[in-house]
Amino acid sequence: MEYAGQILRVNGLDLHVVTAGQGPEVLLVHGFPDTHAVWRKQIPALVGAGYRVIAPDLRGFGASEAPREISAYRIDRLVDDLVGLLDQLGAERVRLVGHDWGSIAGWQLCMRSPERVDRFAALSVGHPNAYARGGVMQKLKAYYILFAQLRGVAEWMIPLGDWWLLRVMTRHHEEFHRWRAALSRPGRLTAALGVYRANLGLFFRRSYPPVRVPVLGIWSSRDIALAERQMTLSGQYVTAPWQYARFDGASHWLQLDVPDQVNPLLLDFLK
Repeated sequence: MEYAGQILRVNGLDLHVVTAGQGPEVLLVHGFPDTHAVWRKQIPALVGAGYRVIAPDLRGFGASEAPREISAYRIDRLVDDLVGLLDQLGAERVRLVGHDWGSIAGWQLCMRSPERVDRFAALSVGHPNAYARGGVMQKLKAYYILFAQLRGVAEWMIPLGDWWLLRVMTRHHEEFHRWRAALSRPGRLTAALGVYRANLGLFFRRSYPPVRVPVLGIWSSRDIALAERQMTLSGQYVTAPWQYARFDGASHWLQLDVPDQVNPLLLDFLK
């Protein structure tokens, strides 16, 4: 099911956001290289359960504006956008669900503005300090982050051979056709890579305030980018109730692969 979106002016940029349903707000935040469409199997379930869903395209992705400056993709800018969207939509406090970079932004939002978050479901990516402590396996899985730093080279190599490198790196996931269409637009591949280039420091340990909202961490065994340890360690940084769930056999895009398992878990946690 497709839902109509709207363009809102937030922090000087035109951001695209889909809203659907009525009730307590649930903010769904996608990651790389996705758009709000990665939540298409969750939105109907949430709307049917009586929630108002807010699903934006992050700056540089989907139908949102894509600044040219790398600094525009710093994590604090992404969090500012989320807060600005909530302000414009009249959502004072939300149930938050993030995936990939959406989880990274979600952890930061919980630490910076806990009054805006009722609870947080983090898919795939754990707390930033848990990620830094993820061990050898996590460091091996993170090779693509260094590749993304090769400005110009990455933009040249990724589209070669009908985006062969992207297909291999994502293990030929069925979502590929959507990624290729989105990233083939002028400037969009560079914009999407901007989140990696502007936030390299996030992958090293630093001082953060504790997370004071309930958190559900979800990890899948066939994740190409994240090791389990970086999620299980995340509970050490949460002072509110912490839950962990593992899905065996699902890829990094678990919300698309096993929605029949993900959706009931989310609904139970969010209620």
